[in-house]
Amino acid sequence: MTTFGPLLTQLCDDAALFPPGNAPIADAVPAHAVHTAADHAPLVGSFVFPAGRLGELAELLAQEPYTGELELSLTVPAGTDAVAPALAKAATLDSVSVTALEIAVPAEQTVDELFAALGEISSANPELSVFVEVPRDERRPDILARLAQTPYSAKFRTGGIVAEAYPDEAELADAIRTVVSSGVPFKATAGLHHAVRNTDPETGFEQHGFLNILAAVAVALGGGDNAAIAEVLADRDGAALASRLKNLSEERAAEVRSMFRSYGTCSIADPLTDLLDLGLAPSTVSPISEGTHE
Repeated sequence: MTTFGPLLTQLCDDAALFPPGNAPIADAVPAHAVHTAADHAPLVGSFVFPAGRLGELAELLAQEPYTGELELSLTVPAGTDAVAPALAKAATLDSVSVTALEIAVPAEQTVDELFAALGEISSANPELSVFVEVPRDERRPDILARLAQTPYSAKFRTGGIVAEAYPDEAELADAIRTVVSSGVPFKATAGLHHAVRNTDPETGFEQHGFLNILAAVAVALGGGDNAAIAEVLADRDGAALASRLKNLSEERAAEVRSMFRSYGTCSIADPLTDLLDLGLAPSTVSPISEGTHE
């Protein structure tokens, strides 16, 4: 079995259904099965699935049963009220298990209402990991403070289909320092298309790199302030970032991942290619052939 080490194991959640990839569900589900049986399988985490499309998944599985167990990290953009119906629907699907919930916070929901609802969800489903998609509004500080007193984790958006969806280095650095200092694990989603900080050649958007976030968490764990964390997030030197991460002890690497649990990517091929190019993936792992990664 190929190993990726504690820093990279299950780092990449398969979000093939989401923008900008938008893979058809009939392609994305069997492709996930291929990923989980390939030599890069240790890199791959859960299959990220939108709660609103469970009906489509039921139709697909009725025609093409899934081999093995399809583990879902279920996104619930409608918020806490939509969780119970989604879990009930998922429970009717053969070969499907929900391992995590990624719950958005509607604009009208107060912080007290959010945590009261999360308590009910957690009590009814204690086996599930719960990630709260922390909004970028005035509720953020209170939500992060309350998360530190609960078993729930945070989810941060690091990009999207418009430039405004990308937090700058200062905003993301503050979020990382806050959760790391208070012991709240987090995952990230959107915009992390490559390992290293870059400017998208088509859109001109400034995109964060997932290696930058790993390195930034290590800096935060070492007591770095917002400026030091932001500096790492802005680093465009892939070789330097790779060297920094290679030099982490296994213990520190595991600690980094205990904080930064995973991130959603619409292409498993892209991060794998970057990791191979930077010498961070095992040399025995093969790149994903064109047309087989979505």
